Amino acid sequence: MAYTTVNKSTNFFDTKLYAGSSGSVTVSGLEFQPDWIWLKNRSASDNHVAVDSVRSYASYGYKNLYPNLSSAEYIPASGNASVTSIGSNSFVVGGNGNTNGNGENFVSWSWKAGSSVSGNTGGSGTAKTYSGSVNTTSGFSIINFVGNGTAGHTIPHHLGAAPKMVIVKNRTSNSTNWQTYHYKLDNGAGTHEIFLDSDGTKNASAGAWNDTAPNSTVVTKGNGSYGNENDSNHIMYSFAEIDGFSKFGAFTGNGQSNNGPFVYTGFKPAFVMIKDTSVNWHWRINDSTRDTVNTDINRLLYPSANAAEGSGEKDMDLLSNGFKVRGGNTSNQSASVIIYAAFASAPFVGTNNTPATAR
Repeated sequence: MAYTTVNKSTNFFDTKLYAGSSGSVTVSGLEFQPDWIWLKNRSASDNHVAVDSVRSYASYGYKNLYPNLSSAEYIPASGNASVTSIGSNSFVVGGNGNTNGNGENFVSWSWKAGSSVSGNTGGSGTAKTYSGSVNTTSGFSIINFVGNGTAGHTIPHHLGAAPKMVIVKNRTSNSTNWQTYHYKLDNGAGTHEIFLDSDGTKNASAGAWNDTAPNSTVVTKGNGSYGNENDSNHIMYSFAEIDGFSKFGAFTGNGQSNNGPFVYTGFKPAFVMIKDTSVNWHWRINDSTRDTVNTDINRLLYPSANAAEGSGEKDMDLLSNGFKVRGGNTSNQSASVIIYAAFASAPFVGTNNTPATAR
């Protein structure tokens, strides 16, 4: 039985919907200060936008990165910021069309970090500076580090446990992918990567993580061509698995559109992101806020594409203790290994002995 120290998941992760307007929009009702905010236009083909508290505020708003693009970080101009301010339980969306088109519908996914960290990197090559924000209770950290171009460069993540998933983006380059480590790509060997901004399959690359799995203190980087470019700023999002709150794993597809695998997470999922590692299909996100009943879990968004919210294909059931795959080949290709990241709506049983209710 999955007991957890996170009795209330919305203290650390939450999904909020909002409608765009011709002016700024305050997205409120969070139970934490959002340190990583991921936004997407549901109504139109606009880019995904990610902002965080570590990359901080520029002249007019928080600096943008685009999860579906390899583009460099965008520093907002006057009237064109995606997020203009972050509060203790809210954030304000500015005039950027990707995140605030008048009359259009949007989704935001937010994570809490919160404790500041800083220091110097280690391992091979010249030590560089890093700074960040971390939450060991929820297993999430945001680290900005300077690359050194040397294989074996180690970046502290401050989670106290080996992360199961790590996402790295060069902030200054217009041609570097969102390099992603997931321990189920290679059973934790650190020999493979996959790109968040691509529909491509996993890649075997010694340069990605230096053929070294993340451990309880650091993530090891490869040479300068793989998310460790010398003297460039990089952002790194790391996730350790927290029993009853977050789960990172894989399932093997069976190709049956109405009767795919059941995946046990130990909690009622609020958010599930999946990617086929063997076939060129886009990443897919389902969440329980946009789809409120199991007969309608089909409002897909695709991290690797700017497409508007899809509908029509029932993708999965979100259950009290996991999810049941219902999609066809695009999310359940026969014999494919499909990785996932899931965050809880409610734990199956928390330390307060309160069970989640079935849907």
